[in-house]
Amino acid sequence: MSEHGLPLPDFDQLSIGVLQHRIRSLDESQLRTLVEHERAHGGRAPVLQLLEARLDQLRQGAEPAPGDPRAAPPVSGTPGGSPVSESTAAPGGTPLRHGVHEQTPGRGRP
Repeated sequence: MSEHGLPLPDFDQLSIGVLQHRIRSLDESQLRTLVEHERAHGGRAPVLQLLEARLDQLRQGAEPAPGDPRAAPPVSGTPGGSPVSESTAAPGGTPLRHGVHEQTPGRGRP
């Protein structure tokens, strides 16, 4: 288990697509641990649905896939993956785009 007692390293930073593949090697006990953690911390509905669907598959006879999820490459970058920083942000007072009400002129109006 990871340093936080979870069977997947960096669980809280995994995208739903990555998580979908990494949970396939987990057993029921490990999945229940992740469900409990998610309910107590993030409460992300899509993640809970994914975990519970996989639990149902295991209860219906599916077997965990071979492999060790701890051997997966670590997650890099920030959650959300935004490359924005103060040095790359627009200066204060920059006009908003896309026709914000009363801040940009209407097209085709006199």
